Amino acid sequence: MKAFEQIYAVVRRIPKGKVITYGMAAQLAGNPRWARVVGYALHHNPEPVVIPCHRVVNRFGGLAPAFAFGGEDRQRALLEAEGVLFREDGTVDLEQCLWNGLEEGETT
Repeated sequence: MKAFEQIYAVVRRIPKGKVITYGMAAQLAGNPRWARVVGYALHHNPEPVVIPCHRVVNRFGGLAPAFAFGGEDRQRALLEAEGVLFREDGTVDLEQCLWNGLEEGETT
């Protein structure tokens, strides 16, 4: 499986109301050094309705200023519609909304 396909497979699994960081997506896709590759892949997302790239944020919970599918405001609106919580500084509350990479009911 190629890098982008591996990344898209991970991002498809992120549940509604949860987010992951670029670094986490890279690690789950098989290469912790792919954080920038994740950003590039999501910017070229061929199926934004199927591959929820809006659920990927930076390591501080920050949104993508150049979100490819409508800008930062659109990314925030999509996340808020799913119940993602934001802090006063405009970043995602990672303590509440960070996905652990496990499917519901799955344990480590």
